[in-house]
Amino acid sequence: MRCTGSRTLALGSFKTMKTYKTTILEIASFSSWFFMPLVILIVFCATQAKGEKYTPQEIVAITILAEARGEGKSGMYAVACVMSQRMKERKKTSAQVCLQPYQFSCWNKNDPQRPHLRKLLKHKLAPYAMALAKDIKSLDLTFTAKANHYHTKRVSPYWSKGKRPVKIIGNHLFFKL
Repeated sequence: MRCTGSRTLALGSFKTMKTYKTTILEIASFSSWFFMPLVILIVFCATQAKGEKYTPQEIVAITILAEARGEGKSGMYAVACVMSQRMKERKKTSAQVCLQPYQFSCWNKNDPQRPHLRKLLKHKLAPYAMALAKDIKSLDLTFTAKANHYHTKRVSPYWSKGKRPVKIIGNHLFFKL
C-alpha cells in the first residue's frame, strides 16, 4: 500500500486503482473488525497527501499563525472565525477549508512561507492557535459579523472592489460575500 498526492491507493488484493473513499466503503462493509486498522491507515494517508504530513488540527493552527500571528490573539480569533464560517457554508472540514486552492496564501505552492510552515508550530502563539483549531466549531462568529472573506489593509483584491467590510480588526478587513 502507498499514499500518493492524487489520493489513490494500491492494494495488492485489488486489481485496479480505486479512490480511497470507495475502497474504505468496500473494506468496511466486507469485514469492519478485521480491516479497521487498515481503514484508519488509508484515511490517514489520504489526508496527508495534500497536508504534507500535518494533522488536521495542525493545518488549521498553521493557517491561523501564517495569516494572523502579527495581529495578536484577536486577529487570530478573527481568522479562525472566517474559517469556521466557511466550514458551515461550504460543508467542509476545517482542514479542507484551509487547503482549498488560493484561499489561504500560505498553502499556495509559490508562497515564500510554505517551506517554513512547520516552524510556526513553535511560535509563542502556537498553543493559542492549536486551541482555536481544536474548538473551531464553537467560535463566536458574530465577532467578525459572520464574515467569510478578509484581506489586509495593504492589498485590494478583485473580489473586494465595491464591497464594504462588515468588520475591521487590526490590519484586516472582513467581508460577508
